[in-house]
Amino acid sequence: MNASDIGQLAYLVLLGAAVVGWFIAQNRQNLGKTAQQAVLWGLIFIGFIAAVGLWGDIRNSVMPQQSLIANGQAIEVPRSPDGHYYLTLKVNGTPVRFVVDTGASDVVLTQADARRVGIDPAQLAYVGTATTANGVVRTAPVRLDTVGLGNLVARGVRASVNGGQMQGSLLGMSYLQRFGKIEITGNKMILRN
Repeated sequence: MNASDIGQLAYLVLLGAAVVGWFIAQNRQNLGKTAQQAVLWGLIFIGFIAAVGLWGDIRNSVMPQQSLIANGQAIEVPRSPDGHYYLTLKVNGTPVRFVVDTGASDVVLTQADARRVGIDPAQLAYVGTATTANGVVRTAPVRLDTVGLGNLVARGVRASVNGGQMQGSLLGMSYLQRFGKIEITGNKMILRN
């Protein structure tokens, strides 16, 4: 701090002391109640300042969002609070949220997501099997007309519909191998063309 900063600080402290002194003199009969109200307003002010300062972190923690960078040459996928990476792709024109799963060899749709994109799970032949952490499940092979991620649109993508219960659809290596590089750094996954 230079001399000018010290002078300004001293002026603000004296001004603040004068205002506080005047306020106490004016409200000396109800000093206890006035102090309670002052503390309450002070806490509200501090809470507001903290919320404004932390808003970016709160928003990214509660609802992280994928983003396209460098003219569509890369996609940044933030890690969600549960530790997974989620991507929303347009499958047959319908947004579907996927868990990015490098341990899955295929794109696997839940039955609910299959219905949303125009596939009737009741009409499928569940002739395949997949070994999962929950055991062996039956799968039905399908072809997705279009799978879009930003300006990247793939046609005729091989996928499976899970015959059992799943919490969410999986984006496996049959789709992820379309990217030239998959990088995990900090709290984000970067998919590069």
